[in-house]
Amino acid sequence: MLPIPKNAHNILIRSTNWIGDAIMTTPAVRSIRRNFPEAKITLLALPWVADVFSACPHIDQIFIYERQGRHQGLRGKLRLAAELRQENYDLTILLQNAFEAALITFLARIPVRGGYTTDGRGLLLTHGVRKHPAIKTKHQVHYYQEMLEGLGLQRSENSLELFLDPAAEQDADALIKEALQGETRDDIPIIGLNPGAAYGPAKCWPAAKYAELAGRLSDKTGGLIVIFGTAADQEAAAEISATSGKRVLDLTGKTTLAQALACIARCSVFVTNDSGLMHVAAALNTPLVAVFGSTDHIATGPYSEQATIVRRPVECSPCMKTHCPKGHFQCMEGITVEEVEQAALQWLSQKV
Repeated sequence: MLPIPKNAHNILIRSTNWIGDAIMTTPAVRSIRRNFPEAKITLLALPWVADVFSACPHIDQIFIYERQGRHQGLRGKLRLAAELRQENYDLTILLQNAFEAALITFLARIPVRGGYTTDGRGLLLTHGVRKHPAIKTKHQVHYYQEMLEGLGLQRSENSLELFLDPAAEQDADALIKEALQGETRDDIPIIGLNPGAAYGPAKCWPAAKYAELAGRLSDKTGGLIVIFGTAADQEAAAEISATSGKRVLDLTGKTTLAQALACIARCSVFVTNDSGLMHVAAALNTPLVAVFGSTDHIATGPYSEQATIVRRPVECSPCMKTHCPKGHFQCMEGITVEEVEQAALQWLSQKV
């Protein structure tokens, strides 16, 4: 296969569909920009992924894929392809693996289409890259970077990056200032807790353990406990809030993603399940403690030197299931509050 042409001037990148995966593509997005410094680069992304790239200097425009709206169903996909065709892209790079991504860009008549030949879509690509079996032993960051190498592009460094929206940063400062009630971030630590995960309950350390952890950290540090998540995590947040003392800020379901990113950047430590917000903390270089159970800490762990992974190796882990297939949930139940607490305190001690 010949490398993709280097004279492209109007490029479409198809983003991944999950926040965490999108964060892990940020080195690849930077690589694409460095290979095409003068090109206009548009990102095709689902609405909840758009905030990840809203302030990214490597992206000139974000095209929202309204999969649950005007782009829903077969007619919607044809509408999307027609809209993309009007933009006259000369190259598309598919970071997303699905057949649909290749089909839509094929129907959009984008002349050069590059990506992995996954999901039976090889015939729809002009430049298909075969996935090497050894990639399963590497972090997901390398998965996207090696695909670009397969297309004949130069890869940039592998470090994650995330750019914050200035307005969201102002909102985050205001939220935290109000919660601190006259004190400052220099006075007390900001302890972020993220008890949820969109993938399913098998990724989630029990809320009762998060609640006990919050109480312990509040007692020992006097810190502000900030609880992150969506509206689906509000029940867990209420349980955590009940043990967190007077200094607690429950943000579940109350912020935009951009505001949540800015709040995570202000945390002294962030304790989290394997989730999109875990990767956010890694990209922001926020010290973090990641609790892993059913998922693969090698492939999708936090790509950061400021991270501690806490896990309980059991024979059936990682099973990659949304629910424990054996019913005992030992990969998570076996992780004690004490070991997560010690990992968090270790990071906090380095902030003093």
